[in-house]
Amino acid sequence: MLNMGGPSTVPETYDFLKNLFMDGDLIPLPFQRVLAPLIAKRRTPQIEKQYAEIGGGSPILRYTEYQGAGMCALLDELHPETAPHKAYVAFRYANPLTQETARRMKADGVKRAVAFTQYPQYSCSTTGSSLNELFRRGRAGEMGDIEWTVIDRWGTHPGFIEAMAQNVEAALQKFQPSDRNDVVLLFSAHSLPMSVVNRGDPYVLEVSASVNAVMERLGHSNPYRLVWQSQVGPSAWIGMQTGEAVKGLARLGKKQVVLIPIAFTSDHIETLYELELEYMKEGRELGMEMQRAESLNESPVFIRALADIVAQHLRDYSVGKSGPMSIQMGLRCPGCKNATCGQQKHWFARAGQ
Repeated sequence: MLNMGGPSTVPETYDFLKNLFMDGDLIPLPFQRVLAPLIAKRRTPQIEKQYAEIGGGSPILRYTEYQGAGMCALLDELHPETAPHKAYVAFRYANPLTQETARRMKADGVKRAVAFTQYPQYSCSTTGSSLNELFRRGRAGEMGDIEWTVIDRWGTHPGFIEAMAQNVEAALQKFQPSDRNDVVLLFSAHSLPMSVVNRGDPYVLEVSASVNAVMERLGHSNPYRLVWQSQVGPSAWIGMQTGEAVKGLARLGKKQVVLIPIAFTSDHIETLYELELEYMKEGRELGMEMQRAESLNESPVFIRALADIVAQHLRDYSVGKSGPMSIQMGLRCPGCKNATCGQQKHWFARAGQ
């Protein structure tokens, strides 16, 4: 189960930030190896305070392990041909790092594995970065001889959409019935640098498809917008930013809003701090009535969706209906100049051989 991860304790914050800023797939920087540790060191005190305010660390590992255990229990029933199933967590920037998970899989003698991204929508800077790291570890022989297949995107899967829609409906129930249809649904996703978008990254398209699918499921019951959060640094990123959208809606007199984390599958700093402690606080100070749709966390509907996604993937691969990875994953961004990306796709197309 691939994701960016987050520091489980406050003292892990610097290493998390250093790993994040070292990743040129996510944040391209000049002189990256020199600048990344400096930027991380400068930002650590502020980010440590934020993690302290949300309980002393990110809960993303706990939720990912919970989701993985529930998914595997269902998979043993849905696809007994490959049972028993075991979930491994491989984070890109926090423990357990991909390198550590690779060693565990080799020690456990794993021979067949599915690289299952926990980013519903594909981006070269998120899923692509995690797959690049997995490829590097595999090519170096750190995982042993494993047959790999990949689930690289699932942002419009009916189970995912149903779980998201149910959480939106629960948030809407907190408003007076007479006001409910006028509440603005503000879908918020992690932003990306425009340099990534402009090379042809599919993330914006895929997040938009998720939003559209949720609104279809809700019967287009409310006005809505898709906005973007978590911009870092002075370069241009996708906008508009979530915080600015909240202020803009207040100025326009639209003072009832539900914030919806459409690209996050569990709570972490972007939901618990940015959405709840920053944007909702700002909105309420502007006289707004704000609610947040819960993250998917322990949702049984979502966990069933994860199991369904993997079971279908295993069935399709076993009968030759699909290859080791999706057709879409095989297409590089038109502006891609990252040699590792091309090598990684070739490696996974051969099932990691």
